[in-house]
Amino acid sequence: MTHELVSTLRPLLAAEASAEAHASGAERNDLEQAVWLRLLERLDTTGPPVDPQGWVRRAVRSEARRSRRTARVERPYATEPADDDGGPGPEQRAMAAARRRELHDAVRRLPGRCPRLMAALLSPEDLTYREIADELGISQGSLGPERSRCLGCLRRLLTTEVAAR
Repeated sequence: MTHELVSTLRPLLAAEASAEAHASGAERNDLEQAVWLRLLERLDTTGPPVDPQGWVRRAVRSEARRSRRTARVERPYATEPADDDGGPGPEQRAMAAARRRELHDAVRRLPGRCPRLMAALLSPEDLTYREIADELGISQGSLGPERSRCLGCLRRLLTTEVAAR
């Protein structure tokens, strides 16, 4: 019974929604979806309408009126509220934090002195090579080659992790 009702009402609903959509400022598909939902709710509670075609026409007009009222009251934001500060949104901040955690986790798994060297290089204190060399107890001249070796290890480690995913 329900399948027959849906297939019978589909062309009428499409035509009615198309006719009302422009005047109401709503999308045709949105009107159709709202009416199908109302029909399903009605089928669950009171059963199929006695006059299905008349019911569809009235339901489409009712949804179109509701859409017009809503459009008068609701105003879209020019920008997303979270973007008002001009900075990255919450999704971008969460993704950046996740990337930083992954990077620091990978740095901790590096061999030898690499974890301490990379942590010093990634430090928010922006240490100079001299300060890093003093902190690690190595010569400033060996810092560049050591950094290059550690970056190579980190690159290989992250490449295998990304490929594994």
